[in-house]
Amino acid sequence: MSEPKINLRIADPFFVQKNPSSHKKAIVLFSGGLDSTTCLYWALAQGYTCETLTVTYGQRHAREIKSAQKIAAKLGVKTHFLDVKLPWLSGCSLTDSTQELPDLPIDEIVHERIPSTYVPGRNLLFLSLAGSLADSINADTIIAGPNAVDFSGYPDCTPEFYKAAAQALNRGTKKGVTDGIEVLAPLMYLSKADIVRLAAQLKVPFELTWSCYAGGDKPCGKCDSCKLRARGFAQAGVKDTSLD
Repeated sequence: MSEPKINLRIADPFFVQKNPSSHKKAIVLFSGGLDSTTCLYWALAQGYTCETLTVTYGQRHAREIKSAQKIAAKLGVKTHFLDVKLPWLSGCSLTDSTQELPDLPIDEIVHERIPSTYVPGRNLLFLSLAGSLADSINADTIIAGPNAVDFSGYPDCTPEFYKAAAQALNRGTKKGVTDGIEVLAPLMYLSKADIVRLAAQLKVPFELTWSCYAGGDKPCGKCDSCKLRARGFAQAGVKDTSLD
């Protein structure tokens, strides 16, 4: 039986290059989670020469960073790790271990709301750092893994935000104003189940990825990220080897 076709709206970047090159270099924003790992594998399959950018910002655990390191090493891609200290982020449950993580029914997670796990300005910061790196090493493309279908209500995971950020990058960097920086969000219009199917087709090592907000040795199964991931695998009919 043939594999189901996935409707990827990845041919429409948020900004088209003025002078595209035949061999493209991409900065992949990379957390070690399912979505960003799928983006990295997708970019490599598309022929991009990739470098990853992983940012720590005071998260309550470093488990996902270990995943990012293992996956990047497995693929042999050049990595950039940055430790950014922003003390005012302490009011977020992803950075403050004294706060309880949300534990909502799955159907309530995807409603339009901004949860306590929202990190103020995180993706704006990440894209700015990626833009600086791209400008410095003459990279053509920035690739990120936001998803506007099955998500937790983050305002910085929307197409509108990425379009605006791409415009800013292309007005405020040397690379942007001369050649243009392509900004891609390959997973933006996919459901979590479709992301899992795409990842399976790309042979993403699920057992090396980490999505849980709580950290630890095994996923908690209770946080928003765990629940959305579990539903995606169930709907896709794919085994999540990270749970073995």
